[in-house]
Amino acid sequence: MNNQQIPYNIYDDRCPTRDVLARLADKWALLVLGCLEKEPHRFNHLRRSIRGITQKMLTQTLRKLERDGLISRQIFPTVPVTVEYRLSPLGQTLTQTVSLLTLWVEDNMDAMSAAQQAYDEASVAGLPVG
Repeated sequence: MNNQQIPYNIYDDRCPTRDVLARLADKWALLVLGCLEKEPHRFNHLRRSIRGITQKMLTQTLRKLERDGLISRQIFPTVPVTVEYRLSPLGQTLTQTVSLLTLWVEDNMDAMSAAQQAYDEASVAGLPVG
């Protein structure tokens, strides 16, 4: 429930849950959450672990996840300063869901690739798709 005691409804386009869903459905957010599942990581370790993510995108993703309360950032007074990211208690409630989703994608990728290829071939041939 929210401050106004109106139930959240993900299907209502004015509901703030839509924004959270969009952020969680982002591939970079899911990959960051997955990397942090077992242990905290420093920024550069995350960047090396998540191939293809730019420094800018990782920074933006970490900020959004921190703002949503899903990760926390700890600063260590070293030279240079060390920053470590970890799942927050709220973020830890997502680990099983993120793991299941990533496993599902890996387990079903061949079937999805075959479906995509069949769809594309039918589209090129001018056949009805679906």
